[in-house]
Amino acid sequence: MGTVHAKSLDPLPMHGRELGVHPDDMVDTPEPEQEAKQEILENKDVVVQHVNIQGLGRTKEDLLGYEISDVFHAKNLIDVMKKAHIARQRLLRLGIFKEVEVLIDTSEGKDALPNGLDVTFEVTEIKRLTGSYNTMVGNNEGSMVLGLKLPNMFGRAEKLTFQFSYGTKETSYGLSFFKPQPGHFERNLTLNMYKVTGQFPWSSLKETDRGVSAELNFPLGITNHTLKWEGVWRELGCLARSASFAVREESGHSLKSALSHTLSIDSRNSAIFPSRGALLRINQELAGYTGGDASFLKEDFELQLNRRLFWDSVFSASFWGGLLYPIGGQPSCIADRFYLGGPTSVRGFGMYSIGPQSEGDYLGGEAYWAGGLHLYTPLPFRPGKGGFGDLFRTHFFLNAGNLCNLNYGDGPRAHLQKLAECIRWSYGAGIVLRLGNIARLELNYCVPMGVQSGDRICDGVQFGAGIRFL
Repeated sequence: MGTVHAKSLDPLPMHGRELGVHPDDMVDTPEPEQEAKQEILENKDVVVQHVNIQGLGRTKEDLLGYEISDVFHAKNLIDVMKKAHIARQRLLRLGIFKEVEVLIDTSEGKDALPNGLDVTFEVTEIKRLTGSYNTMVGNNEGSMVLGLKLPNMFGRAEKLTFQFSYGTKETSYGLSFFKPQPGHFERNLTLNMYKVTGQFPWSSLKETDRGVSAELNFPLGITNHTLKWEGVWRELGCLARSASFAVREESGHSLKSALSHTLSIDSRNSAIFPSRGALLRINQELAGYTGGDASFLKEDFELQLNRRLFWDSVFSASFWGGLLYPIGGQPSCIADRFYLGGPTSVRGFGMYSIGPQSEGDYLGGEAYWAGGLHLYTPLPFRPGKGGFGDLFRTHFFLNAGNLCNLNYGDGPRAHLQKLAECIRWSYGAGIVLRLGNIARLELNYCVPMGVQSGDRICDGVQFGAGIRFL
C-alpha cells in the first residue's frame, strides 16, 4: 500500500458538506437553530441514518458493507467519528482504493431525525493494471523486482500478481492469485505458480525449483495460522567443478509434495526494532504422504522477547531450534536440512558455515539450536534525534548455537548431549540501521569463540542485511 493522500479523522477533524468549518474558526455567530442542533450533536445520542459510498466502479458494494457496518452502531458524535476512521482504515487495507475521504453531515429529507447523521465515504479506485519496480533485501542478498498487478480483479479485493526478480544469488518469477474473505481480510487464500533459481556458494550448490502451492491464512484468538500445500520439482546441480563428492551425490531431480502448518503469536510493536512484546512462531512440515520423492517430518520454532530499559535502551532475547526426521529409511536431502551461521544468525561465522561439511562444502544438519542476547541503545549523544538518527541503534550481542546430525536410534538424552557438544558462540558490538519496517542492516565487530574444525569464521568486521535476525 502506497502513501495515501486522503482526509483522515485522526485526530478526528470533521469534514462535511454543512459542517466543513471547525467551530473555533467561525467568525459569524451561528443562528439559534444551528447552535441548538450543534449542541444536540455534541451532548446527546445520535443516530447514523445513512452510510453512502461514492466513486465505486468495478468494486462490489456487498464487500464494502462488511467494512463499514460498525458505523451504524455508533451512539454519539465522537463514536461516529472514531468508527468512521476505523472503517476508512479497513477500506484502505483492502488495497483497492487510492484515496478514501470521510464526510459526516446532518441528515436531511423527510425521514431525517433531529439527531440523525449521514456518513459518506468518497473513494478513488486503483487502476485495473499497475506496475512496480523496486529492490528487495533478503538474508544477506539483494534483488531487483519487477511486477504487474491486477488489483480488485473481480470486484471483491482479489489480486493477480506477476513478479520477476533478478538477484545477486537467485532469479525467479511467479504468478500469484490472492483472495480474501469478505469482512475478514486476515482470512485469505493464495495460489502460486513459480520458478526459482538459486545459488548457494557455501555448499557449491545451485537449485532450480518449479512448483505450485496453495496457502490459507486465518486468525484464531490471539494466534495466526497458515496452512499450506506445496508441490515442487527440484533440480539440484553443482555450482563449481570443485564441488565435493557429497554434493555431487545430491545432484539430480526430485519431487517434493509437502503439507505445512505455521502458528504465530506476535505482540511486538515492530518487526525490525521492537522495544516491547514477544514473538512465538512454530512450524511443522510433513513431506511424502501426498506423493513425491522426499519423505520427512520437519519441526522448527522461533521465540523472541523484548523489554524496554532505561535511556531508550532495549534488551532482547531470542531462541531458535529445529529437528528434521527422515521417514521411510531415506536420507534427508541437502535442500531440506537446516543451516546455521552468518550475520543473520550466529555472528562471527561465515554464512551457513557451521556444522557438517565435506571438502569445504557445508551440507547442513538435521537438528540445530541457536540463541542470542542483545542490547540495543540509541547512538551516543543522540545525533538526529527525532529524525534520521532514530533509524540507527548501537548493538551489543552474545550469540551461541550448534548444528549437527542425530542418530535417531539413540534416546533423547543422547540427542541433547550431542546438541550440547561443540557449541559455537560469539560476542561483539556494532551499529544497526532500519530500512523501513521490513529489513535492517548490521555492521558488527565480532569475536567468534568455540570454533570447531571446518568452521569458517569472520573474526572482525562483519556486514549483514536481512529480514530475520537471531
